[in-house]
Amino acid sequence: MAKRIISQARGKGSGTYRVRRKAFRFELKYPSRLDGEGTVIKLQDSAAHTAPLAKILCNQGFFYMPAFEGMIEGQKIKFEGNEIKEGNILKLENIPVKTRIYDIESRPGDGGVFIKTAGSSAVVSRVIGKNVFVMMPSKKEKKFNPNCRAVIGIIAGSGRLEKPFMKAGRKHHLKKAKGKLWPRTSAVKMNAIDHPFGSGRGKNPKSKIAKRNAPAGRRVGHLRPRRTGRRKR
Repeated sequence: MAKRIISQARGKGSGTYRVRRKAFRFELKYPSRLDGEGTVIKLQDSAAHTAPLAKILCNQGFFYMPAFEGMIEGQKIKFEGNEIKEGNILKLENIPVKTRIYDIESRPGDGGVFIKTAGSSAVVSRVIGKNVFVMMPSKKEKKFNPNCRAVIGIIAGSGRLEKPFMKAGRKHHLKKAKGKLWPRTSAVKMNAIDHPFGSGRGKNPKSKIAKRNAPAGRRVGHLRPRRTGRRKR
């Protein structure tokens, strides 16, 4: 009985080719309404995030957010006012220019969308009228509603990008796509039912140029190549 070839199995999105759901059990969003202050009750690691996570206890319950550099358990963070202190969650209109921030809301009350990776932060660059402009890590300015909230500080874990690879092989494997089954089996070593290039019967190589309208299972080999074969001088 035939089975799906690798390109078809990847398209289906089975557990073999997807990250485990358990890794994403922590949602990094703060409640739409916050008042008073909160307490950092736990710092923990997450397989799905590059930065360590902080569990914050507040009047509405508890929530998770990326920890900032220097955060400790038992620390108090404020949700109101205009005190500029690392960890405080304030509205952009209350944050002065040149302050480093992260976990910025896209719209007021959505819980934080922008900038959640380790070691990253943005800078409040200027205020024009009712709009606040923030310099993102990409060095591009983005306009925000002044009622959008953000966390003061820089996300912890900046050393992740500073640690050297030491060996070329380590970098080679880290840069590879995570959604591929490893180790890879050569197509010509498979059975005929497992791949279009499978089986060596006849020793007549099939065309490696995929049809323009080929389905996922047949769209293998050279996809719309400009040219094939040895270049003649």
